[in-house]
Amino acid sequence: MKNIDDILKYLKQITLLYVEDDQSTMEEVSYFLQSKVKNLITAKNGKEALDIFKSSDDIDVIISDVKMPVMSGLELAKEIKKISVDTPILITTAFNDSKFLFEAINIGIANYITKPINLRILVESFYDVSKSIVLEKENKEIYNTLSQYKDIVDERSIIIKTDSNGIITYVNEPFVKISGYSKEEIIGHNFNIIRHEDVNSEYFSNLWHTIKDEKKLWQGEIKNQSKDKVTFYLDTIIKPILDLDGNIVEYISLSTDITDLVQTREYFKNQTQKTALDLKDSINILSQYKDAVNKSNIIIRVDKNRKISHVNDAFVEIFGFSKDEIIGQDYSFLKNPNLNEQEYKEFVEEVFSENGRKGIIVNKSKDHRDIYCDVYTYPLKDLDGNIFEYIGIRHDITEIVELHKELEDTQREIIYKLGEISESRSQETGQHVKRVAEYSKLLATKLDLNEEDINTVFTASPMHDIGKISIPDAILHKPGKLDEQEWEIMKTHSQIGYDILKNSSRTILKAAAEISHTHHEKWDGSGYPLGLKGEDIPIFGRITAIADVFDALGSDRSYKKSWPIESILELFHKERAKHFDPILVDIFFENIDEFLEIREKFKD
Repeated sequence: MKNIDDILKYLKQITLLYVEDDQSTMEEVSYFLQSKVKNLITAKNGKEALDIFKSSDDIDVIISDVKMPVMSGLELAKEIKKISVDTPILITTAFNDSKFLFEAINIGIANYITKPINLRILVESFYDVSKSIVLEKENKEIYNTLSQYKDIVDERSIIIKTDSNGIITYVNEPFVKISGYSKEEIIGHNFNIIRHEDVNSEYFSNLWHTIKDEKKLWQGEIKNQSKDKVTFYLDTIIKPILDLDGNIVEYISLSTDITDLVQTREYFKNQTQKTALDLKDSINILSQYKDAVNKSNIIIRVDKNRKISHVNDAFVEIFGFSKDEIIGQDYSFLKNPNLNEQEYKEFVEEVFSENGRKGIIVNKSKDHRDIYCDVYTYPLKDLDGNIFEYIGIRHDITEIVELHKELEDTQREIIYKLGEISESRSQETGQHVKRVAEYSKLLATKLDLNEEDINTVFTASPMHDIGKISIPDAILHKPGKLDEQEWEIMKTHSQIGYDILKNSSRTILKAAAEISHTHHEKWDGSGYPLGLKGEDIPIFGRITAIADVFDALGSDRSYKKSWPIESILELFHKERAKHFDPILVDIFFENIDEFLEIREKFKD
């Protein structure tokens, strides 16, 4: 019996329609369920229940007797499925033969309980469908939140998407506003349509070489021209989006309008070139611009010995240090302790170079908060060209970075929820998908996959059994061995999961489709559904196969008890180069202590 608090957590959110013509059974079961659900509605026959369902829009689950006057339970189920195919229906019956079972499966019955009703079995079956419904509701809420986050990003940034040939496929409203082109006018045209004639071809050749040939992110300033020939400047990041084979699918550009900043910079340049006769006015103007820059930016100055010589009020407000606490400290005083030492060393060398540095840095505030800044560092030189000081102009982008992290966390939570939905139907815990994810990440790391692939398999592997959402509960929950026909139905979950996810253009969901499709393939070619062999099986599928089997064998299921660790290890020895990739099996044994630590940390 599952924990009562866990059961009530889900049942208390459910509106239940209970249909039973026998008065004593109705009273007994209703009394038992009344305090456990959010709302309980009763009906004495199928016709009455159907009328109630048609007039209500908040019924989550139906429990119905089969043999009733006016309209039977199976007839009621058929009519309900015409109206709402997703509404779970549990039936109570004295019948228990295969003909009745297959008829119930064909209708789409979620489960059946034999009479006389065992209340423990009733509540466990009801709990399983209730948990799935609540998780789906929560998932919709997460999708709604993610959509709102996307709207925020869409409003804050200028976004352009192109295909692999540079043809524009999407622009957002901020782009329409700054460029003067409508979406209809711009989509389908080459990105060069907004290119300013003053920008030489070499600049764009280097840009395309970075994103197309090297397949790397490019960041820089671009001078553009609107439909009305008005010049505007964008601080731009362009990222190539790759498929699983490393081919470019599209490019995404996120930009910030820096027209005012560039024009101010040019004005500074022009003003400093005035003759000596205008020097007094120039100094006055420069002083005013310096004041404006100081009030609108976070400013830090560092001498050539790398000691902090000045910070402005905005710096004090953001970082929390007083000027007395910060001035005179070494530049490394602000170093975030979580930064990699080598990466920080390279960053500092660029900051204190002849050319300065432009980029993003994370520091620590006085109260130990992470502060993310977009940094422009410039060396200040005397008339002889010698550097005497460095000035850093910073913009606090902590809110944007934290929003991006929240988007990533939300995406990962959605995938876990989808995995939990499928696992809850097969009576496996949400901890199963977490453990499979952690085991997969450990294997990928020890195999020395790159960081992107490690994160991909970690995020996508929880969806390995998503296809089980389409397998009947009568098969998923069968306590004994499946017969041949039931086993063939069970095996379809790999193909079903692949079909659900295969058309996504998102890297994580494409990886999840591949994992669903191939994690039951075997090294010797005896697996399903494709009969792939050896390295023809994608690496993500081979990794998840070991993670899934290791966790399944060590966990209780409706059809078996958990295996002792000695038996599990003996099986992996036996199935090396038969079921499993031999290299991955060797890695598994070399790191078995870490696998056991994960199992203990995320135990049910």
